[in-house]
Amino acid sequence: MIQVQEAITRAHHEQWSRVVAALTRRFHDLDVAEEATAEAFATAVARWPTDGVPPNPGAWLTTTANHRAIDRIRRENKRDDKYQEAQMVYDDEPPAPVGAIDDDQLRLIFTCCHPALAMETRVALTLRLVAGLTMREIARAFLLPESTVAQRITRAKAKIKAARIPYRVPSAEDLPRRISGVLTVLFLVFNEGYLATGADTDPVRHELTGGAVRLTRLIRTLLPQDGEVVGLLALMLLIEARRSARVSSGGELVTLDEQDRAAWDAELIAEGHQLVRERLAAGVAPGRYQILAAINAVHTFAHDVGDTDWSQVVALYDQLVRLDHSPVVALNRAIAVAELDGPAVGLAVVDRLDHQLAGYHAYQATRADLLRRSGRSQDSRAAYDKAIDLAANTAEIAYLTRRRDQLGSV
Repeated sequence: MIQVQEAITRAHHEQWSRVVAALTRRFHDLDVAEEATAEAFATAVARWPTDGVPPNPGAWLTTTANHRAIDRIRRENKRDDKYQEAQMVYDDEPPAPVGAIDDDQLRLIFTCCHPALAMETRVALTLRLVAGLTMREIARAFLLPESTVAQRITRAKAKIKAARIPYRVPSAEDLPRRISGVLTVLFLVFNEGYLATGADTDPVRHELTGGAVRLTRLIRTLLPQDGEVVGLLALMLLIEARRSARVSSGGELVTLDEQDRAAWDAELIAEGHQLVRERLAAGVAPGRYQILAAINAVHTFAHDVGDTDWSQVVALYDQLVRLDHSPVVALNRAIAVAELDGPAVGLAVVDRLDHQLAGYHAYQATRADLLRRSGRSQDSRAAYDKAIDLAANTAEIAYLTRRRDQLGSV
């Protein structure tokens, strides 16, 4: 039974977006695609424990979802043309070419990221349909109520249908205008995989990080000269290279300073460094992702944490805050400042972000660490308690709990 449950979980991680994308291409209706896919997985949960896991779970799920979609359309009498129904049942013709790259998931991303939708809506819709995140996981990622996320996604699908937004990769002329939103979404998907917010999921979800890297590589083939596309790919590769050292054998998060750097993927690091050098040689002012990639290049270039060039990291963050005024960027800069100038200096910067980030677990975790290093154990314990309450990732909770308990009684 456990093996079947694991197979269903793995299929959900690996096949959800593929099935949704395939059904969207066929039925041109996101509601039908999503609901039929969900029904196919529900059928798998009911049947696989007795029938066994099929040899090709992805094909089984796609076929089942197709049948469910056709059943729904017939029930709701939304398609009264019998010939069209027959074509849906016996869909043997290959799909018509719709863009430079024949990839259903990429088409689905560009549909979800259409400029007619607000940015926060594009991100939420893509995380749901492409990444397969639950409403709860998306809500946690945005620090929003679950009901708000659900409303955004429902309205987005209705708008796509009403506006007849096409299911395709944009033309070469439109691509540059569309790419910023797509990169934002891909980075959020990657981040969700690198530190999953769901309490019931693996702490690191390779299917999300790997999927985001694959799609970013595809986009690079569409826009090879776009510096931010290259920057995002470099950034992902340099973070993904550290994935195997991210969680201990006991299931605890391992922070950068404690990771076994021999376990890092040297091939991914070399590729990431090469891409960073490529952008530096271009002599063009870098964007957000290129700067973040450069910061990660500094980290991955160091043989150990003591070898890190923190002055360069702070200088890069100084560049970044001029482009990105997010309090999360300011928090990460404060962490680097603490390494360069001491925890008390970093803590002073962090405390100025309290009104914006008090409900963010990483903010409380950072405060707890800086308070601990400043010798303020009681305050540190209180901050660790807040961080543990706010965190959802099991590996992170284990790490924070150990750190708090190491403070001892005060």
